[in-house]
Amino acid sequence: MASSERSPAEEAEESRFDRLRSKLRLLYHGQSAKALRFQSIILLVDLAIIAFFIATPLLRETETFLWIDYSIAAILAIDLIARGLAATHPMRWLRQLPVIIDIFILITLLAPTWLFNLGFLRILRLWTLSRSRMVWRPLEKRGLGEYRDTMQAVINLLVFIFVVTGFVYTAFARRDSGIAGYVDALYFTVTTMTTTGFGDIVLPGTFGKLVSVVVMIVGISLFVRLAQLIFRPAKVNFPCPQCGLNRHEPDAVHCKACGHLLNIPDEGQG
Repeated sequence: MASSERSPAEEAEESRFDRLRSKLRLLYHGQSAKALRFQSIILLVDLAIIAFFIATPLLRETETFLWIDYSIAAILAIDLIARGLAATHPMRWLRQLPVIIDIFILITLLAPTWLFNLGFLRILRLWTLSRSRMVWRPLEKRGLGEYRDTMQAVINLLVFIFVVTGFVYTAFARRDSGIAGYVDALYFTVTTMTTTGFGDIVLPGTFGKLVSVVVMIVGISLFVRLAQLIFRPAKVNFPCPQCGLNRHEPDAVHCKACGHLLNIPDEGQG
């Protein structure tokens, strides 16, 4: 009967693998100075990648485009593998929407010629980044956590603008729509979503009209949401001891959900 015991070599290999996962987990989710430096570097790299995605339509004809594209694909692949290893439950992590979007972006980077028409979706990387705790943790430490909803609304608006701009440029450029370049597509997107409607650029056909309607409806919704967050009364994060409601008015005495007596400290208190 074969023994089910593992050999010392197998145990050593598993031990090294576990140590690697623990180290990555500390780097991606830890609070030490080393972990915070690592997370800052990752964030800067992510922002540089997003800048490349925004500039892709203008850089595609340059000689260095493919070299940059494949370099970013390698960086993103390494980051995805490392984050997967750092996850406590890798399969559950793999099913998360931001991870699925990142995998799709990686595929477009690996096949930039075949999938260039879908390349405008790469800007969704900005949306997935805005869902990362690695971004908000240092901001919350600096007392900027109360602006998280507003900043995410701004990011949602920017992502929508660039996704629509990329789609319009890909689907309608060089047709009878008046869109001769990426800037024209951006101009059309902004004028349509703000319902300015100068009429100098119009998407042709029924499909073009439907696209314009969707841009107007979603664009106005995002603008209204952003305006609500900017002009609504400021709230503070203070969990109610009884029901756990986290957001309250700065001068609230009782929890509006359960009526429990609150003791929210003033800004000047430590």
